[in-house]
Amino acid sequence: MRIATLSIGDELLRGEVVDSNAARIAARLADAGLAVGRHLTVGDDEGEIEAALGTLAAGHDAVIVTGGLGPTDDDVTARAAARATGRRLVLNEEALDRLRDFFSRRGRELYPANERQCLLPAKAGLIPNILGTACGFHLLHGECLLVFLPGVPAEMARMLEESVVPLVLDRRSGPEVTRTAVLTLFGLSEAEIGGRLSGLERSREGLGIAYCVDFPMVQVKLRATARSEEEAAEIIAGGLPLVRERLGDVIVAEGDDTIDTAVARLFREKGLTLALAESCTGGLIAKRITDVAGSSAYFSMGLVTYANGAKERLLGVPAALLAEKGAVSAEVARAMARGARHAAGSDLALAVTGIAGPDGGSDDKPVGTVCLALADRAGCSVKAYRFAGERDAIRTVTAVTALDWLRRRLLAA
Repeated sequence: MRIATLSIGDELLRGEVVDSNAARIAARLADAGLAVGRHLTVGDDEGEIEAALGTLAAGHDAVIVTGGLGPTDDDVTARAAARATGRRLVLNEEALDRLRDFFSRRGRELYPANERQCLLPAKAGLIPNILGTACGFHLLHGECLLVFLPGVPAEMARMLEESVVPLVLDRRSGPEVTRTAVLTLFGLSEAEIGGRLSGLERSREGLGIAYCVDFPMVQVKLRATARSEEEAAEIIAGGLPLVRERLGDVIVAEGDDTIDTAVARLFREKGLTLALAESCTGGLIAKRITDVAGSSAYFSMGLVTYANGAKERLLGVPAALLAEKGAVSAEVARAMARGARHAAGSDLALAVTGIAGPDGGSDDKPVGTVCLALADRAGCSVKAYRFAGERDAIRTVTAVTALDWLRRRLLAA
């Protein structure tokens, strides 16, 4: 199938908003064995939208459009779609009923401006939006399926999964189906991973391997295209053990899992509790832990001891140790972890201290120097790292490294 995407919005052209929708659509379709061959972005201009729709529809089997379905004057996508397809713009009663129900369930009054979101091209099919006010819609223009979705990423993603992918797959010609398996890795570069998996595709007929960097993780996607679901599943089932064997314990999650959910599951399985003491990450590790529902079952507390005085008062780190070794040191990280475990009475305590930058580095301890410590009943492990990158990158890779420490410790429990 020839598929294109069209993103609409002045904010995209000005760089005020990153176009995550186009990436999500392309990735989701790729997992279904469909490739996006072209992508366009245009502003909130009715003429430009109409022209882009005409160009894309002429050369593609499906075009997925995002943006411009809101209640304000610059939301002109529906009107442009009507002009591009030679249809009248009409009040869609089904869309209006859904909109009234949306406001009613929230105990709010329907604003007159929102009603314009129900003006759609005649005979358009609705795509329900349970998260927002803008219904999506689809219509045929010649042999091309045109699909229109709101630009709000959460709304778009839900509608893409529940309605759009099935619509597009229904129009796919040929009996082939695609199955995808996703492995998330941490600790190896993309080049190292590619080297370990070199030649694997040639050893399994019908198996394809793709790589996607999502810093600081790397995803490996195994895709199998075959004439039936059973055959595709068999190809994937044969390839997965080979990939696991070559990659080993750097695989931190599979499928829809993340390292965060994998760690959460291990805590529940092992029945252990956790406390955190964070400095340079400013609570980022605790946020990731508590982003997973049910974390209160194992997460006791998290302390952000940014200043030395807080390390002394809350964690019992000796002032003399801070003066001698410095806040960013293996010795202080160890004292922080032990202090957090003592304060919380938890089975495990993890501590992190470091220099995220852009200032604060020295020749001995440059920006990116980070010390992690993990204390348990048997003792305390500690290690110093030197991470590269800007402040946000250093904090992110530190948080993921900490989660990986917890994952490995729980697997060994």
